[in-house]
Amino acid sequence: MAITHTGNFVNSTLLIEQLGLEPHPEGGFFKRTYTAASDTSVGGKTARPYMTSIFYLLEANAPVGRMHSNRSDIVHYWQGGGALRYTLISPDGEFEQIVMGADVAAGEQLQLTVKGGWWKASELISGEYGLISEAVCPGFDYADHQFASPHLIQSLCPMHWQDIKHLC
Repeated sequence: MAITHTGNFVNSTLLIEQLGLEPHPEGGFFKRTYTAASDTSVGGKTARPYMTSIFYLLEANAPVGRMHSNRSDIVHYWQGGGALRYTLISPDGEFEQIVMGADVAAGEQLQLTVKGGWWKASELISGEYGLISEAVCPGFDYADHQFASPHLIQSLCPMHWQDIKHLC
């Protein structure tokens, strides 16, 4: 699929359209791009895909992916556009921020793994948009996803609350 652009600039509206992205409940836009075969061996429970993958885009008009947690591990791959900052909080309150982007020399990362059970939020910090892909293993299921309450995040990270409350 060719992405329409002028020079090196890709318009986020055109990218959303050309990739077939839809609004995501966390914020931003997404499209599931792959679902692997299902695992039917888990003690009579509903079959789960071994892995799923999506495109996920934040843009200037939707710059925040709200704080949430998933049961599965998720690997994020930076694809293009501006830098995205990920705020991560472990179940024990360990706090970390990682920037995904192209400037590896400045410490930006092209790939990020978030363990299942960790809280995470993302935000666009440069450019008109930031595009990543995610691979989720075992595959994503909305039943394994939960949004963070402001009270929970404040209790886990009171020293960072003023800087991150906009992510809840």
